[in-house]
Amino acid sequence: MGLMDYLKSQFLEIIQWEDDSRDTLSFRFPDQDKEIKRGAQLIVRESQVAQFIYLGQFGDTFGPGKWTLTTDNIPILSTLKGWKYGLESPFKADVYFVTTRLFTGNKWGTANPIMMRDPDFGIVRVRAYGTFDFHVVDPKLFLREVAGTDDHFRLDEFADTMRSRIVSVFSEAVASAKVPVLDVAARYQELGEALLPLINPAVSSKYGLEIPSFIVENVSLPAEVEQAIDKRSSMAAVGNLNDYVKFQMAEGMGKGDGGGMAGTAAQLGAGVALGQQLAGAMGSGQPNPPGNPAAPMAGGLPDLLSPADAAKALGVSESDVLTALGDGSLKGKKIGTAWRITRSALDEFLKT
Repeated sequence: MGLMDYLKSQFLEIIQWEDDSRDTLSFRFPDQDKEIKRGAQLIVRESQVAQFIYLGQFGDTFGPGKWTLTTDNIPILSTLKGWKYGLESPFKADVYFVTTRLFTGNKWGTANPIMMRDPDFGIVRVRAYGTFDFHVVDPKLFLREVAGTDDHFRLDEFADTMRSRIVSVFSEAVASAKVPVLDVAARYQELGEALLPLINPAVSSKYGLEIPSFIVENVSLPAEVEQAIDKRSSMAAVGNLNDYVKFQMAEGMGKGDGGGMAGTAAQLGAGVALGQQLAGAMGSGQPNPPGNPAAPMAGGLPDLLSPADAAKALGVSESDVLTALGDGSLKGKKIGTAWRITRSALDEFLKT
């Protein structure tokens, strides 16, 4: 091997990185303990940035293009090395290539519930997860705070490193935004867009990244909070409480002997009797005795009869009255498990 061949084997003449992995964030050029010669060619491709580091200090940064390394275009490195007369001799330095393209569809999620102060429910615990897109905007800050001295920093390492940091920033952003829990759980897309102006400044200043898209896919609330939301929704659906009670009573009458509606039906019967009592009092000008919803009307019989009352008026057994009600010869209304017979229905029965 000749002297020139030997010298060429000891110096780097071309520095470049061809990325075909699609999952690499930063890559340290393998110099194999070789020195960089004066006039070496540095090739930086699109979506790449080359960062020189000399003895742990950041040197010059190069964007896409083909560069010839001379004193003129590496002024920071020249200063760090203390070259008084320009770059005339080979030198050693670490060269990191940082990928600046957009990495999409990265998942984030809260490993533990985060605390929120809500104006409606007080302090609540929520879990959340979603996706985000990011790209590197400050290579020096990214290398210092995230990648470090890793010679091949990949996306899976980034996910492990940054998941907790993204969640931390998300938690702080949600807390400062003071978004009500009801809105958090129902307006995911708007929430993600609203949090971007709060998340990006923190991510950029701390890690040298920018997040153009932050998506909240789900926010889960504690069971008791979900129950409170359901109750609030039910109250909104009910609307006027008085109308809702009347509707429930009518439903009970329609279901007949349904055991679950017996109490509602009994309340309805009491309400009907009370209404008749008031109507009778208004018509006669005489108030009915309190506590007696079936006070006697004209003719000595109450206007609304039970089977026992009807049996007494007819002089028969109560079972005979129930039989007549069952075959339809005596008209009555079954409310829950109890029958009620109007005086007019009893008079009509006597005429047949």
